Amino acid sequence: MTSKDAPTQQQSQPNKKPLAVNLSTLPIPQLTSIKNQLTQELQHLTTSFTQLRTAQAKFRDCIKSVRDGIEKGGANKAEEGASSKPILVPLTPSLYVPGTLASTETVLVDIGTGFYVEKTPPAARQFYTAKVEELGKNLKDLETIVQGKQGNLTVVEDGMCGHLLYLRKGVVRELTEAGNSVTAEDDQRIDE
Repeated sequence: MTSKDAPTQQQSQPNKKPLAVNLSTLPIPQLTSIKNQLTQELQHLTTSFTQLRTAQAKFRDCIKSVRDGIEKGGANKAEEGASSKPILVPLTPSLYVPGTLASTETVLVDIGTGFYVEKTPPAARQFYTAKVEELGKNLKDLETIVQGKQGNLTVVEDGMCGHLLYLRKGVVRELTEAGNSVTAEDDQRIDE
């Protein structure tokens, strides 16, 4: 892709490659519109990236909780009694209440949209590990998309700068052809 070309989206035919558009043929208002659209898309994708990272961290915390709180604690509980170990139960991210484990043989796993499934601790860890890996793949794919959009934004911004520079040279040429000299003060006004 050259600095004068930028990809556009073909909404009617998603299986075909995007078309390239010569940016020097587009007027400044249209370039500004494209720039604003790419900026909004980048903000949305960046927010999505952050949310996926947060979800991945929560799944890692779940793995740690099952491993450290249930599996390691379960070996000691056989001697002490399964329901005797006190724990803190999270009601919100910042509010915990005291409780005791009824059983360490199974745990409830949140599989999404408010549904819970009973699993053994090793099966729960396996489920959460698969989720972490899936999110890692999604994050890698999203990162590639963000880099592509960032590249497109840079190309559009460069196109706008080139367009403005071309217009500026035209104004200076018109002034000099009319017999006017261009002073430093005029040069600053042209840049504005």
